[in-house]
Amino acid sequence: MKAMIFAAGLGTRLKPLTDTMPKALVPVGGTPLLKILLDKLVLSGYTDVVINVHHFGQQIIDYIGNNSFDIHISISDERDKLLDTGGGIKKASHFFTGDEPFLVHNVDILSNVDLLHFHETHLAYDATLLVSRRETSRYLLFNEENRLVGWTNVQTGEVKSPYPDLNVDCCRKYAFAGIHVFSPKLFPFMEKFGDKFSIIDFYLSIAKKANIRCFLKEDLKLIDVGKINTLQAAEDFLKKEF
Repeated sequence: MKAMIFAAGLGTRLKPLTDTMPKALVPVGGTPLLKILLDKLVLSGYTDVVINVHHFGQQIIDYIGNNSFDIHISISDERDKLLDTGGGIKKASHFFTGDEPFLVHNVDILSNVDLLHFHETHLAYDATLLVSRRETSRYLLFNEENRLVGWTNVQTGEVKSPYPDLNVDCCRKYAFAGIHVFSPKLFPFMEKFGDKFSIIDFYLSIAKKANIRCFLKEDLKLIDVGKINTLQAAEDFLKKEF
């Protein structure tokens, strides 16, 4: 099985740590976020992973070169230009030949998700997005069959959808959790996009044509290690869940 780790972000919410290191190497309980995720991928049966890099990208490359991991690692180099989530996947497309779907995982997400089970639930779909009932201002919208139909910002009332007459009140509103499975059969749809674009905007643009579903884990425990004040909570989470 194959995976892609998003590790190119600037990590601005983790300043001042990310003034001297990439977010992927910020330690939680003494272990870099990148190693925590790589170890979980290995335990879940993944054999190949692509990591995109930008901010202090050479540090990530050096870290991988100076350590041993039981998984084949490739680098998608975005040091010249940060490409956002959709553009990052598009740039890495040559790593994912054939029809085998691959996992996409933000490096700063810790969760109790069984990645193997999540991956296997995808096989009948074009993309599967891990979601939760977490309260937020921005939600993905799904119909009664858990198929993606739109997005909304409940504070501003903004709606994005390929369905002009979509009734938001009739939709299931879930928060995206930063983990999804992507089928290479979707790559041709990316040809009309430029180098830099959001994966959520991409999913919304093809929601009418592609079978994009959600995976709702009712007992989801997840921490977005995005701010300094989440580091202690993340360390406590690792002690309990890993």
